[in-house]
Amino acid sequence: MRNSLTPRAAAELVPDGATLMIGGFMGVGTPNRMIDALVARGVRDLTVIANDTARPGVGIGKLISAGAVSRAIVSHIGTNPETQRAMLAGAIEVTLVPQGTLAERVRAGGSGLGGVLTATGLGTVVAEGKTVVKIGGREFLVEEALRATVALVAARSADYAGNLVYSLTARNFNPLMAMAADTVIAEPNEIVPVGVLAPDVIHTPGVLIDHVVERPLPL
Repeated sequence: MRNSLTPRAAAELVPDGATLMIGGFMGVGTPNRMIDALVARGVRDLTVIANDTARPGVGIGKLISAGAVSRAIVSHIGTNPETQRAMLAGAIEVTLVPQGTLAERVRAGGSGLGGVLTATGLGTVVAEGKTVVKIGGREFLVEEALRATVALVAARSADYAGNLVYSLTARNFNPLMAMAADTVIAEPNEIVPVGVLAPDVIHTPGVLIDHVVERPLPL
């Protein structure tokens, strides 16, 4: 199977100062065991690319509380007052990106594109300092693609070849992020033999996955 790691060993693959993509939506679909291992390791100066920073004590919120994040590129921070306080205090640099634009920038990074054109944000603070082009009589912002050093993705199921299946809203960002990082580490709820997952239900093929976090043995 793909390299099988403990959460602690997976955390060692995330260096201080890394750009880290973390899947999930308000903590749903977030690889929580790996986040706990990063907090325990004391990682620092992370740039986190994610949909949000969840809530205090939940998902990415644990990294915020631990002081592990120096920059966040997210679509909102409205549910985490700790992120808000850290931003106002200058402890964290927050770049807010419209949610659809964020997803497209990650997709572009995983597809080898330089960026995307979007009308979202024109005439607002989102457009400040950005290039505007005119195509077909319409104006668009040029939004650069996003890539990461490491992507941490959570899946419902993985097989021994690293093929992944996600559930519900976990599909919002995890499949895109699995394409947009130099190293991709998956944390599945279960690991099954090859052949158990039908080919037509697989959302992320194993060729994109470098490591799979092993499941704990039952007591």
